[in-house]
Amino acid sequence: MTTIDPDARPGRMARQDGDRRAKWPLYGVGAGALGGAATLLADVRAGTAERTPVEASVLDDVSRSVAHLGLVAGFLTVSLLLVLAAAWRRQVEPRVPSSTAAHVVSGALTASAAGLTYGYGWKGALAIYLPDGLDERSFGENGMFVYFMLNDFGGYIGWLGVVVAAGAVAWMALRERTISRWIGWFSVVPVLAVVLFAGITGLPGFQGVVGPVWMLVTFLGLAWGRSAIVR
Repeated sequence: MTTIDPDARPGRMARQDGDRRAKWPLYGVGAGALGGAATLLADVRAGTAERTPVEASVLDDVSRSVAHLGLVAGFLTVSLLLVLAAAWRRQVEPRVPSSTAAHVVSGALTASAAGLTYGYGWKGALAIYLPDGLDERSFGENGMFVYFMLNDFGGYIGWLGVVVAAGAVAWMALRERTISRWIGWFSVVPVLAVVLFAGITGLPGFQGVVGPVWMLVTFLGLAWGRSAIVR
């Protein structure tokens, strides 16, 4: 007579497998989602596109609430990047101690967190100095215009470290085979995009467009996929 272990049933095994899924990549998913909101949705230049040339009078079209949203979502993004970098060092690097690329990822994420702290901080500066802000009228029009110009690429440039991390992940996937290959090929895209835009046009902030998307897709793939570094 054959007995069936109830814990060995396919449904039970699937649930157990799901329970064992790594949770730490979700920090990256959160950083990608919040970073996209802080950088792209809370871009203080959004209502000023028709102003050419850009002059101090453009401040009349800047939304204080958008700048405030950019600060809050941005600082949450920075916090998640730092937690993700720590989780990567703890969970991934011991699994692949001989991989230089794996160590590049955590360092690059930390570098982005540092740069984006300034970028999103400048959004907050606009939020408190614009009319109805905490310290409104602290600066004249010309002083406020300086903060506006800092926000031109401030929330974008700091994503460069994330794109460097994408390059390291691509190497781990395509060369070292410790990450799913589709993630590797996907990770090549933001690297090439930033290199081409910066090299051909001099555009310094395209990483702020592709970086959050890369993080969202890649870390979802790590959370739900079969990469060796998260088993």
